Amino acid sequence: MKVMKFGGTSVGSTDAIKQVVSIVEKAAQTSQVYVVVSAVGGVTNQLVSLSQKAAIRDKSYEDDIAQLKTQHLEIFEALTGFTTDEFIDHIFTQLTEVCKGVFLLKELTERTKDYILSSGERLSSYMVNAYMKKQGLDVQLFDAREYIITDKKFGGANVIWQPTTQNFEALKQNEKQVNLFPGFIASTLDKETATLGRGGSDYTASLIANLLKADELEIWTDVNGLMTADPRLVRQAKLLEHVSYEEALELSHFGAKVLYPPSIQPALDVNIPIAIRNTFDPEGPQTYVTKEWQDGQTIIRGISSIKDVALLTLTGPSMVGIPNFSARLFKALSDAKVNVILITQASSEHSICVGISQVDVVLAQQAVDEEFHAEVMLRKIDPVKIETDLCIVALVGSNMRDHVGISGKMFSTLGTNGVSIKAIAQGSSERNISVVIAQNHLKKALNTLHESFFLSELKKINLFVVGVGNVGKAFLSQVRKQQAMLAKEFRVDIQVVGIANSKQCYFEEQGMDLTKWTELLKTGDACNIDGFIERMKALNLRNSVFIDITASKSISAVYQGLLESSISVVTPNKIAATREMEKYLSLKWATKKYGSQFLFETNVAAGLPVISTMNDLFKSGDKVNSIQAVLSGTLNYLFNNYDGTKPFSSIVKDAKVLGLTEPDPRLDLSGEDVMRKLLILIRESGRKFEMDQIAQVSFLPEACEKAKDLDEFYDLLDANEAHFQQLYADANAEDAQLRVVASFKNGEAKVGLEKVQKSHPFYFLEGKDNIVLFYTERYDEQPLVVKGAGAGAAVTASGIFADVLRIANS
Repeated sequence: MKVMKFGGTSVGSTDAIKQVVSIVEKAAQTSQVYVVVSAVGGVTNQLVSLSQKAAIRDKSYEDDIAQLKTQHLEIFEALTGFTTDEFIDHIFTQLTEVCKGVFLLKELTERTKDYILSSGERLSSYMVNAYMKKQGLDVQLFDAREYIITDKKFGGANVIWQPTTQNFEALKQNEKQVNLFPGFIASTLDKETATLGRGGSDYTASLIANLLKADELEIWTDVNGLMTADPRLVRQAKLLEHVSYEEALELSHFGAKVLYPPSIQPALDVNIPIAIRNTFDPEGPQTYVTKEWQDGQTIIRGISSIKDVALLTLTGPSMVGIPNFSARLFKALSDAKVNVILITQASSEHSICVGISQVDVVLAQQAVDEEFHAEVMLRKIDPVKIETDLCIVALVGSNMRDHVGISGKMFSTLGTNGVSIKAIAQGSSERNISVVIAQNHLKKALNTLHESFFLSELKKINLFVVGVGNVGKAFLSQVRKQQAMLAKEFRVDIQVVGIANSKQCYFEEQGMDLTKWTELLKTGDACNIDGFIERMKALNLRNSVFIDITASKSISAVYQGLLESSISVVTPNKIAATREMEKYLSLKWATKKYGSQFLFETNVAAGLPVISTMNDLFKSGDKVNSIQAVLSGTLNYLFNNYDGTKPFSSIVKDAKVLGLTEPDPRLDLSGEDVMRKLLILIRESGRKFEMDQIAQVSFLPEACEKAKDLDEFYDLLDANEAHFQQLYADANAEDAQLRVVASFKNGEAKVGLEKVQKSHPFYFLEGKDNIVLFYTERYDEQPLVVKGAGAGAAVTASGIFADVLRIANS
């Protein structure tokens, strides 16, 4: 024999009820069944609302009753073909009379409210019974009030087991193949209608299963079962096919709406397995709940949550060593009928913190203020502190008690994504680790933890790209080409969520189609950097990475705020890393405090691993003593291609067209760009250094340095062509190559044009190559050499991509 419970959505419409009867009919072919039904979906809430309206003399409750009657008669007619029914008329007549009494007295007692709410289940069970009979099922409808006896705690009555057990023993004489009960409702010994409170229909079914020693209890709802996380917030959530009672209780307590914890206790007491099934997918997968079940491979079974939580904190030096403070706190909350969701206390006994529902904040604060008024006035304890707009996130799994490091991994994962933990609770059973966080971080927290603990799923990285010029286009192209491979081979799901140019921006939370990004951007909104940042922060996605592919000073100024919001920054923009030392260190400090990353490998030599190589040396205990480098692929290209036969200005223009220069080539030719790169290397070697400490020897004529704009600059280059021809001739006469060399040694740094002989590694640089020589304590006589292409859209984009992957793999 099995017990089948169908929730409100399962009987929420004519088609849904027909589906229920079809499921029951099939089950009845092989087993005797007891069926418990909830009220039609949404009806209980409507009954609560109209009863409250009646209590405040809002006559619109009459319209609500009429609407409910029409709704039920329409369903009944569709099921049976009858447009009227005496029983339905009788229930609505009684409902109208009771509500009229509430209206006249302006009083809604819990007893009266229970009677009003009972109408929902009485109506739904009657309609289901009528359709079952029409379909020819051998069915008997029982009034649960005649069999389930409770105390007088209306609104959440407690079952009195002895008379209830006797009633069900007597019921067996009248049972049929299908036995139908309304859920949620019961009656007192005085025959007064009562309700079983939240989850009452589940409890009715679980109680019947217990009393009749059923083989199985089936909970039919609108989902296939318990999930690893809330699928509305975590798209990667998957079904849990089998869990233990304890895990189901924990998951249900912390937000899983499929089950209400007390409702399955009667079934647990007699070891009856529970199946959670989907009314609208009866042949689909399900969750099976049994008393004893262990999955030795799965540590975390699910991640659950409770929204709208508040923290109430009592602190004070006089609490230390005084045992009755906790007792008084909980008694005050209990007397105010405030349920405590979570408890945590400092080992110093200086404070105690409890989590409560946010709707109970006013009641709770009043109760605690009243209880501890004297101590507060004497300054023995502080006034109670209330924090709102919070939620609880919980890891659940029976196997957690056998593994170390779960809490640490949880806290680290949240911290890396900038989710601050307000309170922590873990029971001695170690089946549950709960944290209280700000509610606006809930979605990010759930997704981050799900990725961290369910390793078979993809780790999603959300990119926000500003700047879609040559490098930006190359970067987006590279991401598009590698997305599938990275997901398949490395379990990394890189998605571009936002893009922007100087005028427009476009966002797509789940990631945009990169084959169409140019068209999508054209459909985007007008946008500036502040608007883009505001939108990005509002999305609050985990593993967010801001990518600045511009040379904008104003955009570099937003890095600090982003890093402090736990949003990592990747950029080839050198401005931020070369500002005053204090501001540079502030960016570095922000990454340590807020768990973000600031990566700028492409600041020095495009895609070459120069900064990362030096960081590895520094972290492993080596010390950089001196640096020699050719750090401008642009300048190297210019002097490799200039031989006096073509004007120097033409070579500069060619380099700009090829994407080898900064948007304004004067930044390259002035040597300022090389100075910035050298400054970054010096700072990354662990030294404090400023830009004005670098000596600069310019190779440009003084007139060119004073050009007002780019057009004038090109004209002045042409006017001073003889200067560049002389530079070339002098080097050629010595069989040397012209190189703009950056050097650092003995605390001194300089950048200038030099004639390099064949014996030097810099002589044979080709095209746009860069080269860096690191002389360290380990590489003293022979330097560590990093060499390769140091300019160009593709190689710079690949360096940006490499930084993104470093973040993904961290």
